[in-house]
Amino acid sequence: MGIFCYYYLPDNVIRGFDSYKYSSQDTSPFANYVMHPFWNWLVKFLPRKLAPNLMTLSGFLCLVLNCLLLAYFDPDLRASSADFPEYPAVPRAMWLVSALLNFASHTLDGMDGKQARRTGTSSPVGEMFDHGLDSWATLFFPMCVYSVFGRGVYGGHEVRVYYLYLAIMGQFVLSHWEKYVTGMFFLPWAYDLSQVSLVSVYAFTFAVGDSFWQTFAFGTWTYTDLVILSCYIGFWILCVPLTLYNVYSAYANKTGRHNTLSAAMTPLLSPAILLVFSALWVHFSPNQIIFHYPRLFYAAFGTVFSNITCRLIVSQMSSTKCQAFNLLTAIYSAVSLAVFLLSPTFQQELAVLIGLLAVCVLLHVHYGCNVVNQMLDHFKLRAFVIESPQKKSK
Repeated sequence: MGIFCYYYLPDNVIRGFDSYKYSSQDTSPFANYVMHPFWNWLVKFLPRKLAPNLMTLSGFLCLVLNCLLLAYFDPDLRASSADFPEYPAVPRAMWLVSALLNFASHTLDGMDGKQARRTGTSSPVGEMFDHGLDSWATLFFPMCVYSVFGRGVYGGHEVRVYYLYLAIMGQFVLSHWEKYVTGMFFLPWAYDLSQVSLVSVYAFTFAVGDSFWQTFAFGTWTYTDLVILSCYIGFWILCVPLTLYNVYSAYANKTGRHNTLSAAMTPLLSPAILLVFSALWVHFSPNQIIFHYPRLFYAAFGTVFSNITCRLIVSQMSSTKCQAFNLLTAIYSAVSLAVFLLSPTFQQELAVLIGLLAVCVLLHVHYGCNVVNQMLDHFKLRAFVIESPQKKSK
């Protein structure tokens, strides 16, 4: 199989996928009356030989491309900020490109499952592939949209971006923890609304320019402040209480999948550790690395988060116990603690951050590819090809 192949999933986990059935509830009026009818109509025009996993990957790559383009034009998230007039503005046409790429990504993500059901190719592999890439996508959404807003009129808003990440990633991991405990995936109301809002923000910025977001809506509150506030409200007011209620209901009705509190809470240990050590680095970096290289910091932080979430998704789909700790969390925590205790020079801290990012990306890609390959081998499927019934029967 080669030196790059590794069997991450033990036999009991692989066997656990055999009895897995997708269960979800989507009660969002916007999703049910606007987005799903649109996707149901659009999917009819797709060729039946188009593999759903290829749609999933294409949608994810749209986000990656958008992030790379914006990183080229705005490497430090300063181009749209009034505090940094020396930085050239992002070309206005780029916001239209961002709107189209985000629309394409959301549309492909919404249709891949429908294409799978349409072609009779639904499988646990497709869900793992889809949700695994979605967990990594939470890294790109805030990084891209914050190029619209910049660091704010008063500057120093890079820490605020970090807390925006916590809200978005927190909502994602809580949804999958909720499914781990209850067995039901309650699709967040905010997801489709947020995606359409992102497209609207990009298109609006193309029309009026990014300086709009730095103007004051009322008092000292800019329009950027209002957008960020809505994200916080969506997480703390809508997401967290509803998740806790659903988990409580599962135990009250004796439908929960884990009998003890410790078993139910285990998946939250790694995210909590990541939160503690990332906060340590953000607030006590000796060289304020998040101010100078925010994209590098968020990329490392977001990649570790994605790896943690992917392991949770594997556990909830296979009905096995989730790991309390993993290698990437350990590496990230050790590096954060070392930076805090040793107070390296700026160049040393930057080198450590770049090295950490490279290691995290390589290990995460290795994990994801090998997990999907194990599942493909187990179910005798191919990732990006829909095989004919004759070939399947051989």
